[in-house]
Amino acid sequence: MTHVELTAELVRDLVRDQHPDLAHLPVRLGARGWDNQLWRLGDDLAVRLPWATGDADVLLRNEHRWLSTLAPRLPLPIPVPQRLGEPSERFPRPWLITTWVPGAPADRHPVTRAADAARSLAGFLTALHQPAPEDAPAGRDRGGPLADRAEGFAKGLAYATAQGLIPDPDAVRAVWHDAVDAPRWTGPALWLHADLHPANVLTADGTIRGVVDFGDLCAGDPAYDLSSAWLLLPDDTTDLFYAAYEPVADTATMRRARGWAMARALSGILIGADGGPGGKPTWGPPAQAALRRLVTRTRCPRSGC
Repeated sequence: MTHVELTAELVRDLVRDQHPDLAHLPVRLGARGWDNQLWRLGDDLAVRLPWATGDADVLLRNEHRWLSTLAPRLPLPIPVPQRLGEPSERFPRPWLITTWVPGAPADRHPVTRAADAARSLAGFLTALHQPAPEDAPAGRDRGGPLADRAEGFAKGLAYATAQGLIPDPDAVRAVWHDAVDAPRWTGPALWLHADLHPANVLTADGTIRGVVDFGDLCAGDPAYDLSSAWLLLPDDTTDLFYAAYEPVADTATMRRARGWAMARALSGILIGADGGPGGKPTWGPPAQAALRRLVTRTRCPRSGC
C-alpha cells in the first residue's frame, strides 16, 4: 500500500510529468473509494490512483487492458481508460486517466424508477455477459462456486448476529443453503463486473445512468453479477429484471444469484456498521433493505427469484 499523501498538487505533477498535453486541465477531488481515489481532470476526464489496498495495482492494469474493448458494446457509460501512468519517484504505483462518468452513487441516491432501472441493469448485464477469452482475469473469490465462501459466510453471519445486526439468522441461513445446494454453473466463463454494489452504480433522475470501478473485472458464473438486482433495485423488481435479461436465466442460476446477494448484503451490513477507517455508513441501509427482500422471498419460482 502506498503511504504517499494524495493531493491535487501531486496529481497535477503526475499529469504534467507523463502527459503534459493535459497539464492545463484543472484538478479537484472526485471521490475516495475502497481501492482508489478519483480526481477530476477538467470536465471530461478523471485520474484514478490506488491508495488503500495492495492488489489495486493489478486490478487497475486489468481495467486498462480490457475496458476499451468492452466499452463500445455496453449500453451504459463506464470509465474508459485513456492513458496509463507508470510508477515513478513521485508515485510508486501505476495510475489511470479515464473518462469521467457523471451521476451520484446509488448508496446515497437510490433507484426510485424501478421498471426503468430494472431494464437498464438487465440490458447492461446482457451486453457484458459474453464469453470471455482464456486470458481474461480470474476472479479473486467471485464468479466461482458459492460453496467456497461458506466458511467466511458462517463467520460473518455469527458476528453480525452477535452485534444485533441480523434479526432472523435462521432465515438468512435458509436462503444461503438453498443457493449452495443449487447446481453449479456449467456454461462458459462470462465477463463479469464482479463488484456491482450501490457505491459503484451511478444514478440520476431515479434510474441507473452509469457503472464505475471495474477493478474486479473477471470471468465466471453470471450469478455473481445477477445478484446485484437484489442490492440495487426496489422491492418487487427482480421479476422485471429477469424478464429483461437475456438469455433467460435458469432456476439454478437465479438461486445462486440469491445466495451471492445474501453474502454481499451481509458484507455491506458489516461494512456499514464498522466504526473504523474501513467503515462506510452509507452501505448499511441498502444492504439491510436487500436482506429484507431476500428473506421475504422464501422460494425461487421458475418465473423469477
